[in-house]
Amino acid sequence: MSQPILVFGALGNVGAEVIKALQSGGAAVRAADLNPDAIRHRFGESLEAVHFDFAKAETITPAVQGVKGMFLMRPPQITDVKRLMFPVIDAARTVGVEQVVFLSLIGIESNRRAPHYKVEQHLRGSGIAWTFLRASFFMQNLNTIHRAEIRERNEICVPVGLGKTSFIDVRDIGAVAALALTQAGHANQAYDLTGSQALDYYEATEQFSQVLGRSITYQNLSLLRFVWESLRYGRPLPFTLVMAWLYRKTRKGMSAQVTGEVQRLLGRPPISLRQYIEDYRSAWM
Repeated sequence: MSQPILVFGALGNVGAEVIKALQSGGAAVRAADLNPDAIRHRFGESLEAVHFDFAKAETITPAVQGVKGMFLMRPPQITDVKRLMFPVIDAARTVGVEQVVFLSLIGIESNRRAPHYKVEQHLRGSGIAWTFLRASFFMQNLNTIHRAEIRERNEICVPVGLGKTSFIDVRDIGAVAALALTQAGHANQAYDLTGSQALDYYEATEQFSQVLGRSITYQNLSLLRFVWESLRYGRPLPFTLVMAWLYRKTRKGMSAQVTGEVQRLLGRPPISLRQYIEDYRSAWM
């Protein structure tokens, strides 16, 4: 039996799509997350489900032992990547993992204080072949983080002004990750992954209005108001601060870049925002 590919964050938006793409291509998968039973319930018994927790060192070696390549992502709540993520990379090197595909952030090369940048640098020095997927803002954040405000209040509340975002569907990220993990030619490459167009939130909410059949508006909050509202709705402080940082960068244009990488790598156009809204329509009804 071939060595499996390890996918961290198996129950998250991106990790789940990486697994689906790998499985559709016939790859052996080891899926790691906090709840192996939930992994098996979601994906069936055809994959290997393992318990993994970045905060528990004893779960690292059993997860990485015997795998050929792995998909690594940073959980939003982790800011101390040196303590919680570097040991995973070091253990992977020790046991002979050949490749790590890391979910990074578009524009990260100019944001050296960000956790993603630090992970990228550690991977560069690890001796393991790496592939960086520097993704733009996930469309699926709109049916998770922003689901309630769209469904219950008919609005999207973010502090980005007229800043444009080249939204990308995580299904496209999953497909690129699977490609990089199963085909040659992607070692030591960094891919800027975006959708096919950059939209401001007035344009994005207009598409929501058209598909959902009711008026969805954009509330351009101040940064402080966004933080206050986010905490009021129960989002953790570290997560809120990371989101505030990302939105501040978006306001300054970090997320406006449009690349052709998804088209080039997958041989098809990226999934459009309108198609995403139609596919996930029930989330906001």
